Amino acid sequence: MKRCSSNTYHYFFKNLANPLKINIISILKNQECSVNDLVKDLKEEQSKVSHALISLKACSIVNAKKIGKNKIYSLNKKIITPILNIIDKHKCRYCKKLK
Repeated sequence: MKRCSSNTYHYFFKNLANPLKINIISILKNQECSVNDLVKDLKEEQSKVSHALISLKACSIVNAKKIGKNKIYSLNKKIITPILNIIDKHKCRYCKKLK
């Protein structure tokens, strides 16, 4: 298995530490969305949401497919859902002081 540099870990976890990106991930856990759908749900500027999606896509946290003139985003459930489940289990077991 190829070893990753600490910069790779930093970039990946930086995506998971950003509130806007976490909100996007939370929405995409349940449904596929266009940028416009995400902007409406998140009440954020389109440019901020698009920028966040570019970063998430660069780490394969989200996938994008083109349908007509729109890009439809979905969570990379094969990789990200297991990671989120591990984080949830860890939080429940070791981070008891967090709400």
